[in-house]
Amino acid sequence: MTETHGGVAMMSRVGFSVRLIAVFAFAMGVAGAPARAADKVLMMPVDAALATTDAKAALDGSVSFYFGDTPHPKVVESFGEFVSNKKTNAFAKSDRETCQRVVLSNFITFQERAKQLGGNAVINIRSYFRSNEVKSDTQYECHVGFLMSGVALKGEVVKLAD
Repeated sequence: MTETHGGVAMMSRVGFSVRLIAVFAFAMGVAGAPARAADKVLMMPVDAALATTDAKAALDGSVSFYFGDTPHPKVVESFGEFVSNKKTNAFAKSDRETCQRVVLSNFITFQERAKQLGGNAVINIRSYFRSNEVKSDTQYECHVGFLMSGVALKGEVVKLAD
Protein backbone atom coordinates (compact mmCIF):
# COMPACT_ATOMS: atom_id res chain seq x y z
CA MET A 1 0.00 0.00 0.00
CA THR A 2 1.46 3.39 -0.96
CA GLU A 3 0.55 6.92 -0.04
CA THR A 4 1.53 10.11 -1.78
CA HIS A 5 3.21 12.63 0.43
CA GLY A 6 4.49 15.83 -1.10
CA GLY A 7 4.35 14.24 -4.55
CA VAL A 8 6.50 11.27 -3.42
CA ALA A 9 5.00 7.78 -3.26
CA MET A 10 5.64 6.22 0.14
CA MET A 11 4.96 2.71 1.41
CA SER A 12 2.72 2.52 4.46
CA ARG A 13 4.45 1.66 7.72
CA VAL A 14 2.50 -1.58 8.02
CA GLY A 15 3.44 -2.74 4.53
CA PHE A 16 7.07 -1.83 5.13
CA SER A 17 7.15 -3.68 8.46
CA VAL A 18 5.68 -6.82 6.90
CA ARG A 19 8.23 -6.75 4.09
CA LEU A 20 11.09 -6.12 6.51
CA ILE A 21 10.05 -9.11 8.63
CA ALA A 22 9.80 -11.30 5.52
CA VAL A 23 13.27 -10.27 4.32
CA PHE A 24 14.72 -10.87 7.80
CA ALA A 25 13.11 -14.33 8.05
CA PHE A 26 14.42 -15.26 4.60
CA ALA A 27 17.92 -14.05 5.47
CA MET A 28 17.95 -16.05 8.69
CA GLY A 29 16.83 -19.16 6.82
CA VAL A 30 19.53 -18.73 4.21
CA ALA A 31 22.20 -17.93 6.79
CA GLY A 32 21.21 -20.92 8.90
CA ALA A 33 21.08 -23.40 6.03
CA PRO A 34 24.80 -23.42 5.20
CA ALA A 35 25.70 -23.96 8.84
CA ARG A 36 23.63 -27.14 8.94
CA ALA A 37 24.59 -28.29 5.46
CA ALA A 38 28.32 -27.70 6.04
CA ASP A 39 28.52 -29.73 9.28
CA LYS A 40 30.86 -32.65 8.74
CA VAL A 41 32.97 -35.04 10.74
CA LEU A 42 36.53 -35.54 9.57
CA MET A 43 39.24 -37.90 10.75
CA MET A 44 42.46 -35.88 10.61
CA PRO A 45 46.08 -37.04 10.99
CA VAL A 46 47.69 -36.35 14.38
CA ASP A 47 51.23 -36.20 12.97
CA ALA A 48 50.34 -33.41 10.53
CA ALA A 49 48.87 -31.31 13.35
CA LEU A 50 51.94 -31.80 15.53
CA ALA A 51 54.26 -30.93 12.63
CA THR A 52 52.83 -27.44 12.01
CA THR A 53 54.91 -24.34 12.70
CA ASP A 54 52.33 -23.24 15.30
CA ALA A 55 52.55 -26.58 17.12
CA LYS A 56 56.34 -26.49 17.18
CA ALA A 57 56.20 -22.98 18.66
CA ALA A 58 53.49 -23.72 21.25
CA LEU A 59 54.51 -27.17 22.46
CA ASP A 60 57.80 -27.20 24.35
CA GLY A 61 58.49 -30.94 24.15
CA SER A 62 58.23 -31.51 27.90
CA VAL A 63 55.00 -33.49 27.43
CA SER A 64 54.59 -36.39 24.98
CA PHE A 65 51.26 -37.31 23.39
CA TYR A 66 50.28 -40.94 22.76
CA PHE A 67 47.08 -41.55 20.84
CA GLY A 68 45.01 -44.71 21.14
CA ASP A 69 47.06 -47.80 21.93
CA THR A 70 50.39 -46.33 20.81
CA PRO A 71 53.18 -48.00 22.83
CA HIS A 72 54.85 -45.84 25.48
CA PRO A 73 57.33 -46.29 28.34
CA LYS A 74 56.12 -47.67 31.66
CA VAL A 75 53.73 -45.47 33.65
CA VAL A 76 55.32 -44.43 36.94
CA GLU A 77 52.35 -42.37 38.17
CA SER A 78 48.88 -41.56 36.87
CA PHE A 79 47.19 -38.24 37.56
CA GLY A 80 43.82 -39.20 36.11
CA GLU A 81 41.88 -38.74 32.90
CA PHE A 82 41.02 -35.32 31.59
CA VAL A 83 38.91 -33.94 28.76
CA SER A 84 39.77 -30.94 26.64
CA ASN A 85 36.97 -29.59 24.44
CA LYS A 86 37.93 -26.67 22.20
CA LYS A 87 36.26 -24.69 19.42
CA THR A 88 37.70 -22.28 16.89
CA ASN A 89 36.55 -19.99 14.13
CA ALA A 90 36.23 -21.92 10.87
CA PHE A 91 34.93 -19.12 8.67
CA ALA A 92 36.92 -18.75 5.42
CA LYS A 93 39.50 -21.36 6.49
CA SER A 94 40.25 -24.75 5.00
CA ASP A 95 39.15 -27.83 6.93
CA ARG A 96 42.78 -28.81 7.44
CA GLU A 97 43.73 -25.37 8.79
CA THR A 98 40.83 -25.06 11.20
CA CYS A 99 41.16 -28.65 12.46
CA GLN A 100 44.89 -28.25 13.06
CA ARG A 101 44.30 -24.99 14.90
CA VAL A 102 41.63 -26.40 17.21
CA VAL A 103 43.45 -29.66 17.99
CA LEU A 104 46.55 -27.61 18.87
CA SER A 105 44.44 -25.80 21.48
CA ASN A 106 43.68 -29.21 22.99
CA PHE A 107 47.37 -30.18 22.98
CA ILE A 108 48.26 -26.92 24.73
CA THR A 109 45.61 -27.57 27.39
CA PHE A 110 46.91 -31.11 27.94
CA GLN A 111 50.51 -29.85 28.12
CA GLU A 112 49.59 -27.24 30.72
CA ARG A 113 47.63 -29.78 32.79
CA ALA A 114 50.42 -32.36 32.67
CA LYS A 115 53.08 -29.83 33.69
CA GLN A 116 50.87 -28.50 36.49
CA LEU A 117 50.43 -32.02 37.90
CA GLY A 118 54.03 -33.16 37.41
CA GLY A 119 53.34 -35.37 34.42
CA ASN A 120 55.39 -35.75 31.29
CA ALA A 121 52.90 -37.44 28.96
CA VAL A 122 49.27 -37.84 28.01
CA ILE A 123 48.44 -41.42 27.01
CA ASN A 124 45.44 -43.24 25.59
CA ILE A 125 44.25 -40.06 23.89
CA ARG A 126 41.02 -40.50 21.99
CA SER A 127 38.45 -38.24 20.42
CA TYR A 128 35.57 -37.49 22.78
CA PHE A 129 33.14 -35.24 20.91
CA ARG A 130 29.80 -35.06 22.75
CA SER A 131 31.04 -37.88 25.02
CA ASN A 132 31.33 -40.25 22.05
CA GLU A 133 34.73 -41.96 22.15
CA VAL A 134 36.60 -42.64 18.91
CA LYS A 135 39.98 -44.31 19.37
CA SER A 136 42.78 -44.19 16.81
CA ASP A 137 46.56 -44.36 17.01
CA THR A 138 46.99 -41.91 14.13
CA GLN A 139 43.88 -39.72 13.77
CA TYR A 140 41.59 -37.40 15.72
CA GLU A 141 37.97 -36.51 15.03
CA CYS A 142 37.28 -32.92 13.95
CA HIS A 143 33.79 -31.45 13.57
CA VAL A 144 33.71 -28.68 10.97
CA GLY A 145 30.77 -26.34 10.53
CA PHE A 146 30.17 -23.20 8.52
CA LEU A 147 31.40 -20.91 11.31
CA MET A 148 32.99 -23.11 13.97
CA SER A 149 35.13 -26.22 14.27
CA GLY A 150 35.48 -28.36 17.33
CA VAL A 151 37.72 -31.10 18.70
CA ALA A 152 37.28 -32.82 22.04
CA LEU A 153 39.97 -35.15 23.35
CA LYS A 154 40.17 -37.36 26.42
CA GLY A 155 43.44 -38.69 27.76
CA GLU A 156 45.28 -39.82 30.86
CA VAL A 157 47.95 -37.54 32.28
CA VAL A 158 50.88 -39.60 33.53
CA LYS A 159 54.53 -39.57 34.49
CA LEU A 160 56.41 -42.05 32.31
CA ALA A 161 59.68 -43.78 33.18
CA ASP A 162 62.74 -42.33 31.48
